[in-house]
Amino acid sequence: MEFVYSQLSGFGGAFIAVALDPLTYLYLVSSVFLGITFGALPGLTATLAVTILTGFFGNKIPLDYSLIALLGAYVGAIYGGSYPSILLNIPGTAASAATAMDGYPLAKSGRGGEALGLTTTASFIGTLIGTFALLVFVWVLLLISQNIASPEKALLALFGILLSGTLMSEDLVIKGWIAGLIGLAMAMVGLDPLLSEPRYTFGWSYMLSGFQVVPVLMGAFAVPQIIEGLRHMELGRSVALQGRILPNLPAIRRHLPTITRSGVIGTGVGALPGVGEDVAGWVSYGVGKTVSKDGKNFGKGSLEGLLSSETANNACIGGALIPLLVLGIPGSPPAAALMAAFKINNVIPGPTIDPAIILHVVAILVLASLTMFILGLFTARIFIKILRIPQTVFLPVVMVLTTIGSFSVGGGINDLYLMLGVGFVAYFMSLMKYPIAPLVIGVILGGLFDETFRRSLYLSDGDPLAFVSRPGAGILLALNAALILGQIPVARRMFGSLKRRLL
Repeated sequence: MEFVYSQLSGFGGAFIAVALDPLTYLYLVSSVFLGITFGALPGLTATLAVTILTGFFGNKIPLDYSLIALLGAYVGAIYGGSYPSILLNIPGTAASAATAMDGYPLAKSGRGGEALGLTTTASFIGTLIGTFALLVFVWVLLLISQNIASPEKALLALFGILLSGTLMSEDLVIKGWIAGLIGLAMAMVGLDPLLSEPRYTFGWSYMLSGFQVVPVLMGAFAVPQIIEGLRHMELGRSVALQGRILPNLPAIRRHLPTITRSGVIGTGVGALPGVGEDVAGWVSYGVGKTVSKDGKNFGKGSLEGLLSSETANNACIGGALIPLLVLGIPGSPPAAALMAAFKINNVIPGPTIDPAIILHVVAILVLASLTMFILGLFTARIFIKILRIPQTVFLPVVMVLTTIGSFSVGGGINDLYLMLGVGFVAYFMSLMKYPIAPLVIGVILGGLFDETFRRSLYLSDGDPLAFVSRPGAGILLALNAALILGQIPVARRMFGSLKRRLL
């Protein structure tokens, strides 16, 4: 009880400090508005919004204000994707894909205002559920992670790359692993972190610092989306918005068990490295359809289906920040962009992170969710008008912003070449259905894996038993092996046969 009280009092102090700063609201309102706009425009994503702001604000302003801008855009963009999902039947972001299943039928039946009011309320509640889980569980995990040494860190980084590749592959899991390993190989370029010797630079001095995170982020996430958006510029036919956009409190009370369950699912999925809000929305939607007495109406305008998706994808935000802050492993692609902002500010997420930063993040998430709720209710019709902007107008603008953001971090033309090179590679990878997020996560976690893996071998005089001699390392090694073997047909058949014999 004393621990809970101390954490609440610490959060209270951080919340008051953030809330009493007038500049907080300048950054918060503008970033949430920008995030909702990015989410509402099909072809743009939460990852892109956070990535562009990382380029602009990453190390140009104090970290406190940078976090306000990035988290505000993150929260706003995940929610903003519901507008085109409901009115156009086109998900504004991948996170809102499941929302379209019931949101669009509701809008066609003349209940678009009610649907938007419910998604706004569900998004607000979902963000608070994920934030509460972040506040509670992050401290327990921090205590555990303080006993993690180099072998555990190396295996944990590898597990994050493999797991993100496994869960984000559209068809063959090996494609996700290849994307992650490409990112891991990119992270090896530059000065050796232990010996300070150049590696794979081919005599190019620019590569001594390795692949810069922000140009890689811009290239991998922005360039393919811009190219794809210019190739497919037609939007669906918008359904006229009918009804007032107000919270349907009786419906919220009636579906409170659904909201609670979806918030827990979204937080849990978000805590898995590299998975993201789109998976959270679909998993929650699938569970809701399975357990609901009204499951046959899912996809036909079910309020329960709408709440299942929209609560989970916003709860995923807090969940995705748990592994980021505790282990230094992003739980979603937007969290990977957020990690880049930490890195360029010389803040290392993980067991050694300053607890004040965690409390600051929690306070910002609460204020961002409240700002999103207010803007969603009172300025919804502005965002609906934004949907009418042709993609031929806003996609070139996004390309210019991406270029400026990438250039502003390093201030060199080589950063633009890197951004475009990574962008075109990522585009052709996406055409062949290789997931892009594992590549970026591989770049971010590759340095951690490289340094800790080799340090473990140095300390053990090259003995590989260092990765099984510690209980935590042994468990993580078994998880990595199980993840790989689980995708091999022969191993799966053997496991299935063994399971049948035991049962």
